[in-house]
Amino acid sequence: MENYILKNENAIYYECSYSCDNVLYLKLGSEAFFITDSRYIQEAQNAVMNASVIQSANLIEEALKIIKKSNTKSLVYDGNDFTYSLFAKLKQALDIELVNKEKFSQLKRMIKSDDEITILHKAAKLGRKGFNRFAKYLQKNGFEQSEKLLNFKAYEKMTQKGQLEVSFDPIVAINENAANPHAKATDNILRKNDLLLVDMGIKYKRYCSDRTSTSHVDFDNFSFGREQKFSKAKHQKIYDIVLKAQENAISKARVGMKASEIDNLTRSIIEKAGYGKYFIHSTGHGVGLDIHEYPFINAKSEIIIEENMVFTIEPGIYLPNEFGVRIEDTVAIINSKAHIL
Repeated sequence: MENYILKNENAIYYECSYSCDNVLYLKLGSEAFFITDSRYIQEAQNAVMNASVIQSANLIEEALKIIKKSNTKSLVYDGNDFTYSLFAKLKQALDIELVNKEKFSQLKRMIKSDDEITILHKAAKLGRKGFNRFAKYLQKNGFEQSEKLLNFKAYEKMTQKGQLEVSFDPIVAINENAANPHAKATDNILRKNDLLLVDMGIKYKRYCSDRTSTSHVDFDNFSFGREQKFSKAKHQKIYDIVLKAQENAISKARVGMKASEIDNLTRSIIEKAGYGKYFIHSTGHGVGLDIHEYPFINAKSEIIIEENMVFTIEPGIYLPNEFGVRIEDTVAIINSKAHIL
């Protein structure tokens, strides 16, 4: 049985159904320990499952005491989660083998349980409602508004005025700014016949949603739906290529494929159309407690797709100083095929 120490909030939540921003979690044989300070102790005592809750003003000292008392010979950690100074304290104080296993918690979480998929489905539905609320706002009030204001309104509509958390800061990008995959909001003004890219997600029970739509701006009939009719021929051409690429991957993704094969299902369509050099990121990424987790759907990934994996399929074409198109859905592998959540 593996012994390990965790500091990452989502990794700890996965282990014991609760986490906070100042905690160390230890798993030593059949025992588990949730160590936190007085600010969180009451919540932790009520919510932590399958672990002893310990209050301490110095988490690392408390963890060291427990480790030394347990006669543990080795301890696994994820080097991405620890600062150098914290790791140095562990290393200096312990005469045991410290084993760095990067992303070992995410790897444990790569195949979702049925309960997790139910939660992710609910998150996706709530996220879709947020898109619909934002679409109604845009149709009624979006004309001549800046990206910065629209970004704020996207946050407001997605979170139901603060009732939910976003899984990442929304991206709202008009025309040439949409050529930046992670565009920051500018003073660009939204006008009729513009191209608008919106990427948003929310959290439900800590699990994330993630969706991107690219739309033609028509205030008489605005929609984030996949059927888009652009007034500019080049907008329509690029949009149709990206949509074809996305639909190709969703319809053909299967259990047993390598993640790189799914990446090729989108990339080959875009390359054949002559825009391969403008598809500048991977096809997708896992979604769960983290907004980006395993499996990563890219050209080099050897991960084999399995039942109950959840990931995005989000091809894009980005033409510098002109515009960009990305279309993204989160899918779950159920009964060997990809189903949009």
